[in-house]
Amino acid sequence: MNCLTKIRLIGVGAVIAAAISCACLAQPVMTPAQALSYVRASDLHLSPDGAKLAYVVGSYRWDAKPHVRILDVATGAERELTPPGASDRSPQWSPDGATLGFLSSRGGKTQVYLVPAGGGDPVALTDRKFGVERFHWAPDGRQIAYLAKVDDAPVEDDGPQVADRAGDLSRLWIIDLASKATKMVGAAGWRIGDFQWRDSARIIVAQTDKPRVEENTDALYSLSLSTGETTLAATPPQPFDSLLVSPDATQLGVRSNLSNGPLERDLLLRPLEGGQFRNVSSPPDLQIAELRWRAPNAIWVSVIDGFFNRIVKLTPGEAPERIDLPLSVDSFDVAPNGDLAFVGEDFDHLPEIYLKSSGGVRQLSHLQQGWDGVQLASTTIFRTRSFDGTQIESALMKPAATPAGAKLPLVLLVHGGPSSHFSAGYGWQTAWAQLLAAHGYAVLMVNPRGSDGYSEALLEANRGDWGGGDYKDLMTVLDAVIAGGGIDPARLGVGGWSYGGEMTAWAITQTHRFKAAVAGAPVFDQQAEFETEHNPAGDEWYFGTPWEHPEVFARNSPATYIRHASTPTLILDGEDDANNPVGQSKGLYRALKHFGVETQMVLYPGEGHSPRRGSYNIDMFQRILDWYDRHLKAPEHPGA
Repeated sequence: MNCLTKIRLIGVGAVIAAAISCACLAQPVMTPAQALSYVRASDLHLSPDGAKLAYVVGSYRWDAKPHVRILDVATGAERELTPPGASDRSPQWSPDGATLGFLSSRGGKTQVYLVPAGGGDPVALTDRKFGVERFHWAPDGRQIAYLAKVDDAPVEDDGPQVADRAGDLSRLWIIDLASKATKMVGAAGWRIGDFQWRDSARIIVAQTDKPRVEENTDALYSLSLSTGETTLAATPPQPFDSLLVSPDATQLGVRSNLSNGPLERDLLLRPLEGGQFRNVSSPPDLQIAELRWRAPNAIWVSVIDGFFNRIVKLTPGEAPERIDLPLSVDSFDVAPNGDLAFVGEDFDHLPEIYLKSSGGVRQLSHLQQGWDGVQLASTTIFRTRSFDGTQIESALMKPAATPAGAKLPLVLLVHGGPSSHFSAGYGWQTAWAQLLAAHGYAVLMVNPRGSDGYSEALLEANRGDWGGGDYKDLMTVLDAVIAGGGIDPARLGVGGWSYGGEMTAWAITQTHRFKAAVAGAPVFDQQAEFETEHNPAGDEWYFGTPWEHPEVFARNSPATYIRHASTPTLILDGEDDANNPVGQSKGLYRALKHFGVETQMVLYPGEGHSPRRGSYNIDMFQRILDWYDRHLKAPEHPGA
């Protein structure tokens, strides 16, 4: 528990509170290693009887490799399944709860492993040459379906790499647990995105027969395991994910979008035998983040409501029931008796797993070690009317102890996405903010138009307009915070990752107000990025294609306006970034050098869009802190 939380909970006299505050201030200032030492829990799965909880944990302490653990709900006793250096994920209980299946890399390539619920060593079920991508238990528990390449597929790291080879596509396999007999099902030449068992004889598959088309073309097909026949079952609006079959196998569900983009946000249901999809999302006009269908007549969903995720129970014919919880929810699951296990957090509480039952809410996990005495910064969530009257929600984080009358340097952080959001909790973005706050900075986190957590209309408000209304939202909120006092307008920084890196690159071409910038994995030239990125379907929704709408791509590119930049800029990226390919970082770096702007670029080998190695992340955080300190804590500001 951090010192700030202790003061709030104890609530004793001023003398004792002051003594505790002094003790907090005596603690060492947060380091990059400390800021990144948190543990996150996700993918919660209660056993069918609700007695055990399987879940995934990740931490930069072990290079963000996911681990699988089993927790006894009654006693809190835990069992770590993942050996050092391995990566485990996707835990799933067998229908009878006797066995836990999960994916593990402990033997090399990722395979399906099974472990008895009562104890014992995990045993590999599969032995695929290229590993297994995902799996699901059959309803009767006798079979498992999984997705994997054929063993004679072309080797990726050997010889010429031909694009869009049919042999690179993964296939669907069925393994009988008793005999270990394995067979491949379904036709070749399809790209499979997801699948779920309809019953023990049929599987619903999300797939497309146009694997070379880099657009959203998936539909749902029913696959008969006895005949191999595949028939079209449904064509949900695009894009869609989270394929579900109701527990009584009468309904089909997906998370989709009736506006056909930019992301999946609504729960759509239809009878399994046919009919139209209907939107059953509630509360209306909020994005669904995660859902659990644990009873035929009840679906539990988490919805993004501004900075907080909330749980709502949906029952046909009844008003939505909001579950009252004290913290924002990340992952969750529901037991047959209605007990709710969830990862809870906010700006004052690091993530932990809790159980809500008829007896109240109690903490199950103790994930965070080494945080005693660490003081988290105070954070205020507020709303501001933007340039056109739109309400924009933001959070302002300030150092725990600020001298009276001091004017703080401020860093404006921009989240990734753009269809993402800052949330009340502790993750990588908030760790960046907390580190800066611990070193004397105010940090402003804005959810501009285009963020989720708002209405559908506001989510779509930056279509074809990255750097337009969203940039004005950021600057309007920044101006409002400065007008409120306590901020030095001469010492402003900006930064972010992915879309946040792109908006950083955009901001330095639009204004000279920022004296330091950190652009992580940015987009510099929209057309070049579209032509080289992995999966451009999302960008096509926003901009079309650059060959048909070159003016839209140019208008939304920082490259178009880079000659106006003057802000010292630190650029960070993974060398193997496929989302915003590393050429974007190199282009920004080269342009800034050309125009004489102070800049530094640091690339991390073997890393993708979000570097995972702990030492690299610590290095990034140290460089970020040093860059802002160098440019925002100049000698003419001795009180900084």
